[in-house]
Amino acid sequence: MLRTPLDRGITGLKRTIIAPVVALLAACLALAVTAAPAYAAAWGSSDRWASWSDGGYTLYNDVWGDGAGPQSIWANSYSNWGVWSDQPDTGGVKSYPNATKWVGTPINSLNSVTSGFTVSVPSGGAYETAYDIWDSSNSNEIMLWLNQTGPVGPIGSYVTTVWLGGYNWNVYKGWNGANNVYSFVNTGSSTSGTVNILDVMRWLENSAHWIGNVTLGNVQFGWEITSSGGGMNFQTNSYWVSYN
Repeated sequence: MLRTPLDRGITGLKRTIIAPVVALLAACLALAVTAAPAYAAAWGSSDRWASWSDGGYTLYNDVWGDGAGPQSIWANSYSNWGVWSDQPDTGGVKSYPNATKWVGTPINSLNSVTSGFTVSVPSGGAYETAYDIWDSSNSNEIMLWLNQTGPVGPIGSYVTTVWLGGYNWNVYKGWNGANNVYSFVNTGSSTSGTVNILDVMRWLENSAHWIGNVTLGNVQFGWEITSSGGGMNFQTNSYWVSYN
């Protein structure tokens, strides 16, 4: 087909102006997608000590372990939040992103302490979904492991197996150099459920005789992450603590 000077001019325009502009726009779009943060919510941060309060709860990114990698936390509320975490497989807990509720009442003055959760977790890595419960003096740490993946284990030695608070637990007693640690490891694996926390506390007081009438302090819930190579997503879809 015979091409006129006008045709050649338009073709040249496509090569010299239009094509580079299209390529530039495509590159910018790709950059925007790959550079997007791991969160797109009411709040988010990549600071290792980031915290955010909502509805009487406080969320913490809490990247505290040696050799920890990057981690970003996001939240729409205290009951809908999560993290993207990229932790190396070098052993040892790297972080404990969590939502915390303060109670501040002696356990023998409480009629009920319950909590519910629903989470979405990766199939790989090394971590556990866990409550970390403290007395007000931080002398006694009570961990409730709901599910675990990979080579992770509790502090201390196995003591007994007990049905308590709605779950069957392997119970461990230990010391981390700063406080007592009592770990209750679910013999099953739960990504949703309700836990009777007061039952656990009263068993520690009245059956095991490991604690007294302590004041219940912080009830924390999240993940102890040991490794999550390449970056993995952990999400809380619902969470609440109720007491009276």
